[in-house]
Amino acid sequence: MSSFYPFYEGLSYLFNFKYRIYIGLTANSMEKLTIKILFTALALMLAGCSSSEAELDKVPDKSAQALFVDARASLDNGLYQKAIQILSAIDSRFPFGPISHQVQLDLIYAYYKVGDSAQGIALTDRFLRLNPNNPNIDYVYYMRALINLSTEENLFQDMAGIDRSDRDPTASRDAFNDFKRIITDYPDSKYAADSRQRMIAIKSRLAKYEVSVARFYLKREAYASAANRGRYIVEYFAPSPEVEPALEIMIECYDKLGLTDLKKNALQVLAANYPNNSLVR
Repeated sequence: MSSFYPFYEGLSYLFNFKYRIYIGLTANSMEKLTIKILFTALALMLAGCSSSEAELDKVPDKSAQALFVDARASLDNGLYQKAIQILSAIDSRFPFGPISHQVQLDLIYAYYKVGDSAQGIALTDRFLRLNPNNPNIDYVYYMRALINLSTEENLFQDMAGIDRSDRDPTASRDAFNDFKRIITDYPDSKYAADSRQRMIAIKSRLAKYEVSVARFYLKREAYASAANRGRYIVEYFAPSPEVEPALEIMIECYDKLGLTDLKKNALQVLAANYPNNSLVR
């Protein structure tokens, strides 16, 4: 458990809990959000106008190589829907061609760029299943992780300043596992360094979720469950900023449960690592 002061053993059971908290917006924040949404929607409409007509063109009857050149040109110009149209045609018409693997890799990237996570995940899963020894397998894991992370982005809620740490972290966990696979199984991959940095950010995201769950239990006086969530954070997310509130939750829960020894041990950990905390002054 990193360098944290050991404080007890036991309480090994943990619970998985999913929930959602609906947050009300004030009239002022709603007005600001509406203005931001309007400006963002207008920008998106203007950005899409230039490519919408091209994306509707039918894919011509050309060779796989010629179509691939067209698809690459579309990718280079940011015409991702057009690229998807062409790449999908190549994948359908020439499924066993010499460029079939590269077509699928480019298609994965295009799906990521347009935010089509369902198609992107489905294609990465299929590629990994059918081509486990492909030399670009690290890239496929990397892209699947990025696609999973993209599903958690919410532009409008971010602009409104809404704390979404309580949302279901399944996609983040899946992304974390893929990034971890890259640095473990492919340490020399050019995606390893970025994967390691993204794992740090995801770890913080997961720790915040666990704190929100612990507070949820605490608010409903489910003290044993809240204490176990706090213990889980200390064991698996130390060191991180979320460890301090986790210890505070544990101390309060043990006090409510009359578990004097566990409360004392948790206070010792808090004092050793956070001497300025108000509970230990």
